[in-house]
Amino acid sequence: MSVQKEVKRVTTKTLQEMKFKGERISMLTAYDFSMAKMVDAAGVDVILVGDSASNVMAGHETTLPITLDQMIYHASSVIKGTERALVVVDLPFGSYQGNSKEALTSAIRVMKETGAHSIKLEGGEEVVESIKRILSAGVPVMGHLGLTPQSIYKFGTYVVRAKEEEEANKLIHDAHLLQEAGCFAIVIEKVPAALAERVAKELTIPIIGIGAGGGVDGQVLVLHDMLGINTEFKPRFLRTYLNLFEQITGAIGNYVTDVKSRDFPNKNEQY
Repeated sequence: MSVQKEVKRVTTKTLQEMKFKGERISMLTAYDFSMAKMVDAAGVDVILVGDSASNVMAGHETTLPITLDQMIYHASSVIKGTERALVVVDLPFGSYQGNSKEALTSAIRVMKETGAHSIKLEGGEEVVESIKRILSAGVPVMGHLGLTPQSIYKFGTYVVRAKEEEEANKLIHDAHLLQEAGCFAIVIEKVPAALAERVAKELTIPIIGIGAGGGVDGQVLVLHDMLGINTEFKPRFLRTYLNLFEQITGAIGNYVTDVKSRDFPNKNEQY
């Protein structure tokens, strides 16, 4: 029997066992109670309360504006809708960079105020001190390498990262550092498939890819992208499973028509 079907609650240990047995890990974002309940019921292993909420929930152009208080609000809502999946919460921009004491304070707030199971933060060597400090408090940490959206103004663009040898070598070096520091898994975003596969083979912890090919240990997508709610974002790595934007606007349009024509409510829909 697969590890994934045996467990009542997915833990960091579950993910490690899945990697060991060659079982792929499924991960999706969620930001509210209702969506989290559906994602969890569908059997997703890991729910990421992503700082992508800044884009898809708040309408910002980047992930930078979202605050720690807002992330805690979203994570608290998600936890209430989750029974089985492991819930990981992004530490937002400005809540951990350059200050390991602040990073620990931010992580502890997330864990105490939301009931989530772990946190995720972006970066390699430059955040190792923060990772170690958070782990010393018993908080599990997921890393994030490759395209790190909180550094978008440094990169200047959302293009594929680590195509050149120097940046590829740094990514491999950083991945090993994160594993040695104690991260239970790493997200690798938008890098060449061969590089991501190499990292997954070299490391003993799970590597979750987004735009990183099929040679890694699992995949993550933003829920609003894969359901076709957000129609503006169409990178090569995205597979759209529904066109909810069209279906929802169609349904709402029908409602508007029925209200204006006095068809709704009918006699069976009133007291």
